Parts: sequence; C-alpha cells; structure tokens
Amino acid sequence: MNNRRIPKYIQLKNELLSWLESGKLRRGQQVPSENEIAEQFGMSRQTVRQTFGELEKEGWLERIQGKGTFARSPERREGEQVKTIGIITTYISDYIFPHIVRGAEAELRSQGYRLLLSSTDNNKEKEMESLQLMTSQPLSGLIIEPTKSAEGNPNLAYFLELQEKGIPYLMINEKYRELECACLKVDDEAGGYKAAQYLLEQGHTQIAGFFKRDDLQGVNRLKGFLAAHKAAGISASPKRVVTYTTEQKSDFPYQQALQMLAVGENRPTAFVCYNDELAVMLMEAVAASGLQVPEDVSVIGFDDSSLASASGTKLTTLTHPKTVMGQTAASRLIAMIEQGEPAEDMVYEPELIERDSVAKIKKG
Repeated sequence: MNNRRIPKYIQLKNELLSWLESGKLRRGQQVPSENEIAEQFGMSRQTVRQTFGELEKEGWLERIQGKGTFARSPERREGEQVKTIGIITTYISDYIFPHIVRGAEAELRSQGYRLLLSSTDNNKEKEMESLQLMTSQPLSGLIIEPTKSAEGNPNLAYFLELQEKGIPYLMINEKYRELECACLKVDDEAGGYKAAQYLLEQGHTQIAGFFKRDDLQGVNRLKGFLAAHKAAGISASPKRVVTYTTEQKSDFPYQQALQMLAVGENRPTAFVCYNDELAVMLMEAVAASGLQVPEDVSVIGFDDSSLASASGTKLTTLTHPKTVMGQTAASRLIAMIEQGEPAEDMVYEPELIERDSVAKIKKG
C-alpha cells in the first residue's frame, strides 16, 4: 500500500480484500478491531470505519453486535470468480479525478463489482507498471485514461495482451489513436473554440492561450482556440500562444504569463487556460503583476472544477461531466462484460459557464 495518490480508504479496502481472497483472513474469522487496523496501517479510525462499512455493504464483512466484525464472502455460484474492474487514471486524488473515480465506484458497487485503482502521475513508465499490475491478476475489465496521449503509446504490448486475453476495456478523456476501443471524452476542440470565441465577442483581440501539449486534450483545446481566431479573421500572435509539458506545468506557464504582463500597452487582455488549475495559477500571476481580474485581464478555465468557485473571483470556465463520465464508463464496461455489447464512443459537448473572471472591452 505505497501509492499515495490512492485515497486511504481504497488502499485499505484493496489490502483487506487481498487478505480475504488469499485466505489470510478466512470466512467466519474475526477481523482485527478498528483500533488495531488503524494502528497497523497508520490510518485514522474514521478511515478504517469507512472501509469496514464499504466491505460490509459488499458482503465481505459482517458485524455482530457485542462480538465484533467477522469475515464472510458475498453469495456467489460455485466456481464463480470475484468480479473485478480496474481503473487506471493519470491522477486519483487530485483535481477532477476523485469525482470520476467516485462515479465509477458507485456504479460498480451497485452491480456487485470490486474496484482496483492505480494512477500513473502522467508518466509512461508508471503506466507500464499499472498495466502490469492489472494484467497480473484476474480482471473482468478495465477503464483507462491514457498517459501523455499526444506522445504515442510505448505500452502497446500490454493493450494487445488485454485483447488477446479477451479482457474488455475502454478509455476516458482521450484514447491512443491506433487502438480500436470505445472512448468517453469531452469535445476539447469545441471547448477551446467556445472559450476564444466568447472573449472575441467581448471585444478582446489580444488573447493569450496556454495549453498542455503532451496530452491530446491540450492539443485539441489549442486547435479550437486557433480555429476561433481564424473564423473571426484575427491572427493568433505566436508570442501569445504558450505550450508546455506535464513536467513544466507548475512554473513555466506562470513565468510566461508574468513576462507577457510586463510589456505595457501590448500586453494580453485575456487568457484562455488549459484547465481551471492553470487558470487559478495565472490569476495569481495577474495579481503579482499589480493587475486585476477581470478589470485588466480576463481569464477562462476548463473543467468547471471546485477550483472555479473557490477563489475570490469566480472563474468563467467550460464544463466536464466528471462523475457522470465515471458512472457511464463503468455502466458501459459492465454491458461489454455481461452482454458482450460493443461500447460506442461518447463525446460530451462542453458548455461555457459565465462567472466573474471575464470583462467586456470598452470601445474607445
């Protein structure tokens, strides 16, 4: 249990399930107390209680008043395997990802499946490790968010192995282009277009765009951003288009924004940002430059995350289905497993949510 990105109660849940499935904890055997488990794994009693509650709901544990908690097995037919679905995402406990995971987990639990989680931190080697982990054990199906999807797929062999073993899988947010699998994603190009178009309609002509280039989401959001400029008959200045990688995201865009804002009269009047996380960071760059949002610089994010409403200036942003995407991905994968139904792609149209971070340019 060494993956800090996985919520603690799910780490503990996976560990206790491994005890139950390996026979380390046998049917009818008393489970160590909440206090003992909390001490053994360095977790709070609240986390342990949450885990016990989940396992009790799924039929793995039984509480007997005055006696304690005992191991049992969910009712299933002789020879039937435990139904397990894996989810591999770039992140688990950060940003919008907990909402996606919770949506999937709720649907899986309601259908009698257990969940295995792994995150890649948007690192190709960690993606390989996650795929090795998932394919090394009995698995009913897999939901995958590709890692650095704009940089190819060095782990193709593992996806071909899934196909060879007949393990159904689908992808979320994006997919590797060479694979014939269903994908649930946002229309990122449309989102980038809507963000830039909205600012152009508000009279902004000096718009800077900041986009992540190692994920196809960023590539497509940039494509839409440029298309909106072209449709309006305005050239997007090369000095105002910034692309960056995962490794650069915590500093490079911020420094580029500071440089743009220091140029005086020709500084940008608006920022279109790859996501809300970046938008909040660049709003801080605006403040550090002695300017204000939206009076001096308008800002648009993407994903309608909790960050959009957390700051003093509420962020204009584009929607992402988050929990619904997780639920739908799980539901479609279960249909693939149980009915052999091929899943189809689903593309969600992002909607612009107008809040306080955009101002109209006054003419004259």
